[in-house]
Amino acid sequence: MRATKATIDLAALRRNYAQARAYAAGSKIMAVVKANAYGHGLERIGLALADADAFGVATLSDAHRLRSAGLSQRIVLLSGFDEAADLDELAALSVDTVVHHEYQVELLERREKGQIGVWLKIDSGMNRLGVPAAAVRTIHGRLSLASAVADDIVLMTHLASADEAESVQTAEQLSLFERSTAGIPGPRSIGNSPGVLNAPGSRSDWVRVGGLLYGLSTRADKVGADYGLSPVMSLQSKLIAINQVAAGQRIGYGGTYRAETDLPVGIVAIGYGDGYPRHARSGTPVLVNGTRCPTVGRVSMDLLAVDLRNAANARIGDPVILWGPDLPAETVAECAETIAYELTCGVTRRVLYVEKGG
Repeated sequence: MRATKATIDLAALRRNYAQARAYAAGSKIMAVVKANAYGHGLERIGLALADADAFGVATLSDAHRLRSAGLSQRIVLLSGFDEAADLDELAALSVDTVVHHEYQVELLERREKGQIGVWLKIDSGMNRLGVPAAAVRTIHGRLSLASAVADDIVLMTHLASADEAESVQTAEQLSLFERSTAGIPGPRSIGNSPGVLNAPGSRSDWVRVGGLLYGLSTRADKVGADYGLSPVMSLQSKLIAINQVAAGQRIGYGGTYRAETDLPVGIVAIGYGDGYPRHARSGTPVLVNGTRCPTVGRVSMDLLAVDLRNAANARIGDPVILWGPDLPAETVAECAETIAYELTCGVTRRVLYVEKGG
């Protein structure tokens, strides 16, 4: 059996959820579970967070899966619907939708049956999705008159730079959102995970937390533990070979790493086929029997080479931690010039998932 496995700590997940409650006291919590719950398993995470106020998904298929798992909470389609046929599914599943463009407003105005919950997204400066701030009052008024739209339209926006300390752009976005929605009735939703952690002004009626739940930070200078969060995923494999490599010999595809001295090299049963980042540079740390050891050479599809000089007593079969509580995914992500979110989302189907703390 292939040794690679991802352990999902549900007790850590619930601690992170409680931490989100503490950071955003008084706010309702939307647990964002898109991308298979950031790679942690959609149904698994949904059932473990059965007291969440709502779930945020990116696709209607995810909403189907949550309903099929028996979850009855509010579900919000975060990227909104694409065509009129989607509205029937939204109504049948009792799923809310984000509205971010006038064409969606027009489709809702033409609909004559049922009612659908709407979250009106305002572009406050990210320039991705959202109605222009200048058009908010007009569009909100049209939605309020549409028979297919449920009462209590939620007003929302998305922050682009909340992962930066004291971001000027965040302050500008919060100000524009406040000005453009002043006097319009309905709950507000602003803060995403970085906003909840770094921008107290974004903690409004609803907060939408994703990475925070899984113990991840997006700030380059911090890891989840700096915010009192616990990693939910641990990625582990084992040594399947130990070789003695002479000074001057090259290691791996392309021979990009040349040994400067004689060294023991461990081969780990994991690679980019499992979701370990191919572009993680030589020197990226792993834990061999709890001891940090650097990778050497390129990551291949199934295998990874590690300099074992720090773990002289290592033996074939010994465990290797790629990321987890003692080696933050953020550390590995920095070595691969990405963010921890991409690492957990990228773990592939051939990795065995196991749960603990259920």
